[in-house]
Amino acid sequence: MPDPTSLALYAAAALLLAVTPGPGLFYVAARTLAGGRAEGVASSLGTGLGGLIHVLAGGLGVSALVLASAELFTALKLVGAVYLVWIGYRTWRSARRDGSAAVQGGAAPPVGPGRAFREGVLVEALNPKTAAFFLAFVPQFVEPDAGHVALQFVALGALSVALNTLADLAVAVAASRIRSGAASRPGLIRRLREASGGAMIALGLGLALARRPAA
Repeated sequence: MPDPTSLALYAAAALLLAVTPGPGLFYVAARTLAGGRAEGVASSLGTGLGGLIHVLAGGLGVSALVLASAELFTALKLVGAVYLVWIGYRTWRSARRDGSAAVQGGAAPPVGPGRAFREGVLVEALNPKTAAFFLAFVPQFVEPDAGHVALQFVALGALSVALNTLADLAVAVAASRIRSGAASRPGLIRRLREASGGAMIALGLGLALARRPAA
């Protein structure tokens, strides 16, 4: 493992990146506004597990193979983009169909925590940009002379995922308070759900346009 000074520097950098607004935070916020705190927390944990999948793939060298192949990168990003757009469309359509009756007083979430967790895992695992991030960021702090390079990569990557998940959970709590404040206004909740669906669609389209990092 890196020495304490390098590890502290890595943790600080990873924390800064974790709290910087990006697609992950926006996805969790959108999911929470659409379905409530339980769904937002489940999504946060799901994206965390999806991030760990990328960390393990990076440690085993799988991510490097995906990023080295234009075909594999394109296939993975398009599958992830289509899936994210579908989730967003389904959220938007459900809000339009159900109206205020779907969430009386901000009660049960539209899809439930279990499904939100599974979708969070897939959304993150199917995002090749996450793989590119770990392969670009983590190796800068790996010390080859210390040995066990793959284990170092996984340990540092797991720390980054943990910080990202904590930031996502904080966003889920904050977004759920906004949603709870609108509980007495069913029309506003419906509009929040519609906007959340639109945000997920936008994130999916952004992923579809992502370019493979230069070698």
